[in-house]
Formats: sequence, C-alpha cells, structure tokens
Amino acid sequence: MELHEWLEVGRIRIRALRRIDTHHQAGGEKDKEVRGEKDKEVRGEKDKELRGEELIKSVCEDRGNKELCVEVLSSDPSSDNATLQDLAMISLKTAAENASGILVDAKRMIDDQDLEPGIQQGLADCEENLLDAESQIQDAIASILSNDKRDAQMWLKAALAAIDTCDASIPGDDDILSVRSVTFRQLCNIAVDINKHMMGVAS
Repeated sequence: MELHEWLEVGRIRIRALRRIDTHHQAGGEKDKEVRGEKDKEVRGEKDKELRGEELIKSVCEDRGNKELCVEVLSSDPSSDNATLQDLAMISLKTAAENASGILVDAKRMIDDQDLEPGIQQGLADCEENLLDAESQIQDAIASILSNDKRDAQMWLKAALAAIDTCDASIPGDDDILSVRSVTFRQLCNIAVDINKHMMGVAS
C-alpha cells in the first residue's frame, strides 16, 4: 500500500474514532442526566421516611436560602416529629401570614393621600393580585390536604405569578411591599420544593 493510501486510511480511522468518541460523550452526558434524576428520586423517596429535624435538614440542604428554610420549618411546635406534609403546611401557613401582612401594608399605603394618583392605582392593582395570591395559597393548602400534589404545584406557581404582577404594578424595588414580597417568594419556593419531595423528586 502506498504512503498516501496509508494516510487516507489513517484519516478515515481518525474520523471514525472521533464519531465514536462524540457518541460516547453524548451518551455519557445522557447517562449523567439519567443518574442525576434517579438520585433525586431516591433522595425524594428517602425524605418520605425521615421526620422532624433530620427531614428539615434534608429539605433545606441545597436551598440558597437555607437559613430561612430551617428557621421557618423549625418555628412550629409540631416540627419536632413533622412529616413532609406537615412541613408543607408550616411553610404555606407562614406564606399566608406573610401575604396577609403585605395586604395590610398595601391598604395602608393606598390610603396615603400624599401619594401620586399613578402610584395609588399601582397599589390598588397590587392589592388585587395579593388577594389572588392569598387565595391561591389557601387552594394549595386544600390540594395538599387532599393529596393532590400536582394541583398544589399549580396553585403555588399561580401565587408566585400574582406577586410578580403586584411588584410590576409599583415603580421601584425598595418600597416595603417589594421587600416583603421577596420573603413571600422564598416561602412559596420552600413549599414548592417540599411538594416536589412529596412527589418523590428532590429538587
């Protein structure tokens, strides 16, 4: 075989090896994703067996707001032996109380005659969305109590969307409502994560 023929064969083999390597890499990435999802499922199932402090640690472990998560879920006297459903109820109860507090602030600000009409209208729109969010939290609670976890996720996402709309109604991001809405979002997201654990999928 001539040299140029050897070189051509070599090039063909290199191209074939590259295709195989690319295929293996793609397969490897896919395998990692599958393993990751399986790990989440295993962790979610494991969390169903835990209670109280150990369960709270597991639920809050990977959250960016871990300290708030632990503080909120440990605040209720029933948390010592709490199940996932108990923790979901604790987080939703706290979120509902937070929404009620934001509503009180919104109503007080609406009554401030020194505010510009445009800002007052924005606050009024925000108040309507807060009422929606408060109602959706109650719907999420009802869904969890009836073991309808998918509906609970839907209501929680709706509540988060409502608070986003509320924020968009008010100019700026340093007013008391915008500041308190950050906590509301965090509380709702904690509830979302707990509900995912109840569905057997850790976040």
